[in-house]
Amino acid sequence: MMFRYPLLLWLGIAVGIGLLFWFWKRPGRRTVLPSDQVDRPRGLWWSVPINLAESLAALLAVLVLILLAGPQRLGEPESKREMTNIELCLDVSGSMTAQFGSGTRYDAAMASLNDFCSFRKGDAFGLTFFGNNTLNWCPLTQDVSAIKCSPPFMRPEVAPPWMGGTEIAKALRYCRKLLNERTEGDRMIVLITDGDSYDLRGENAEELAKELTKDRISVFAIIIGQNRIQDEVVDITQKTGGEAFMAQDPEAMVSIFKQIDKLKQAKMEKTIAEAKDDFKPYCIAGLVLAGLQLAAAFGLRYSPW
Repeated sequence: MMFRYPLLLWLGIAVGIGLLFWFWKRPGRRTVLPSDQVDRPRGLWWSVPINLAESLAALLAVLVLILLAGPQRLGEPESKREMTNIELCLDVSGSMTAQFGSGTRYDAAMASLNDFCSFRKGDAFGLTFFGNNTLNWCPLTQDVSAIKCSPPFMRPEVAPPWMGGTEIAKALRYCRKLLNERTEGDRMIVLITDGDSYDLRGENAEELAKELTKDRISVFAIIIGQNRIQDEVVDITQKTGGEAFMAQDPEAMVSIFKQIDKLKQAKMEKTIAEAKDDFKPYCIAGLVLAGLQLAAAFGLRYSPW
């Protein structure tokens, strides 16, 4: 049992003891009745129930002070979902306009990203478009409405000319920088592209994998409409704890994102039990005492007449 203001609790106890002592130890109250040569019963046996009835007011005053003291109890420890910071890194080079199902590769990618954001509730998402350069369209946030509204504005057909190529290493380093600004939660990059990247060749891929591993950033890659995955991309995803996938149709995109969700499940942590207000038992006791006092007022009280 805890109280937000313990001094008020002790004040209530002191007031209650004082009032009860006064009710029971004060001089007796007498009523003079006319009588002539008859025995006069003193009515001492009425003093106990009357004093008990009058003590109800003191007990009510104590309850009021106890309620003002803010009674509290510890709630049950709850499981809290740990947030994952997920940077979505989408290729908007010219090849993403190729036919893919009923739309383009870009259309299928954006539709799958929006579905992924919907069933990963509680995570923070950011969206970065890349080609030969990078553009952070939406900062990491749990409000994914900006991501869902973005498809018309960065289509490859309307993207600036300096976004025309595919530089994956540059994009991953940019996403790494964005994720490193978040101090809490896991970090993950979901890369979606349909081409190879020359800036991953040589030792660049190995250095990039070391940087991402050091920062505890997992990379998952989805290669759209291709029959192979660049070796450097596979190497980076495996070394960072992620995985690379090939998607030959829009339906495959949906299943891949579900698989990523299973591979990178949200962690749960036990939270410390929080103090919660506990007024109910005292309110019930107050209602009972008020009812008893009301009932006593109909006859069980001192009347000097």
